Amino acid sequence: DQGFEQHCFKGKTLTYCGAYPEGMGHDDCVGTHTNGGYSTDITVHQRFVFKVPEGMPLEVAGPLCCAGITTYAPLARHVKGKKDQHVGVVGFGGLGMMAAKISKAMGAKVTIFSRSDAKKAEAAALGADLVATSDSDSIAAMSRSIDTILDTVSEFHDIGKLISTLKPVTGTLVLLGGVVKPFELPAFSLLFSGATVEGSLIGGCDLTQEMLEFCSENKISPDIEIIAAKDAEAALHKLHEGVGGAKRFVIKMETLKDM
Repeated sequence: DQGFEQHCFKGKTLTYCGAYPEGMGHDDCVGTHTNGGYSTDITVHQRFVFKVPEGMPLEVAGPLCCAGITTYAPLARHVKGKKDQHVGVVGFGGLGMMAAKISKAMGAKVTIFSRSDAKKAEAAALGADLVATSDSDSIAAMSRSIDTILDTVSEFHDIGKLISTLKPVTGTLVLLGGVVKPFELPAFSLLFSGATVEGSLIGGCDLTQEMLEFCSENKISPDIEIIAAKDAEAALHKLHEGVGGAKRFVIKMETLKDM
């Protein structure tokens, strides 16, 4: 009841590939698995159903309930309602794009950290600056200047240089990417700056509804490409090869019958 359903341990049933647990009622369902948006029909408790704002297409609402809430949750904690905030966003894919859009709507200055400056024009189109993480001079010039950093990258990378750009005491690095290899934390940087490193996993039900309404009011939507179900594998290959861009691929579910 605290609004942190995503951190529930006992009885958790995930939207995809989640096994129904024992001892939670409806024992006839024990062992069955959820198929999420790939289901033709789904029965779910009303607590986990969200009202899509009027005028918001379902192909927009779907990705917002993933990338939208993943980035909105930490921004709601650390940025929303505060003045003169500077947000850093590491990675400029689907999550990074949403983080930048939501941060700007909250009135923050945004700096994108990317491997190169290849996406500088895309960042500028959103009103954001872009700094290449390979540019040591530019990173050094940003020392102790950022309030909150959302790190969306899902592969191992150096977070020490990112921590150096955080403001002392109040600066926070939020990890959103599921990186398997443990990070190397620079102990002395944290000791002397007092900065914080935390993780964040999507958001609770109330916050998800709040996010949908915020995005509707501020006309925020992900960049999407609607595809047929048969093209999902090709889309995954594009993402794996890093050529999928920042857009979200959305499957038109009525095409499942064509598989």
